[in-house]
Amino acid sequence: MHHHGYLWAGPKDRFDQEALRRPPHPEPPPAGSRPELIRRYREVAAEFPASDLPPLETAYWLIKPRSLVRGTWEEAKEAATWLGERLAEYAPRFASETDRDTVRLARAVNAAAERLRSGADVSYGFYLERPAYLSLAVVACSPHRAHAELACPET
Repeated sequence: MHHHGYLWAGPKDRFDQEALRRPPHPEPPPAGSRPELIRRYREVAAEFPASDLPPLETAYWLIKPRSLVRGTWEEAKEAATWLGERLAEYAPRFASETDRDTVRLARAVNAAAERLRSGADVSYGFYLERPAYLSLAVVACSPHRAHAELACPET
């Protein structure tokens, strides 16, 4: 098993575009459906895999463009270290003083290492100034334990 890291930081209103953060339904609308429903399904089916927005379900990062992978690690500890480095990098911009607490962030990194060792994914999100949002995720791969059908990005 190995792990892929993802990072997205951007405007909060863009992050809130949930329709672009959820995969299309596995079944397209039936023939004879309203044209706007068919159009919207096609739009989401085309945009979701290509969008850089964080998916609502962490595992779906695996179908996003390979260019969005920020790192790949064989060891959970290495992936957790990357998370810790990103948290330290962005912490001064966190909107909440509580989120900036170094002890709290260290606990989050330790918890991430444990989860990753077990084969689970890790996903953290923080409000930043302006308003903006930071999404960090590490996804287990080869295969993903909950979604084996999702192909691992080429490494």
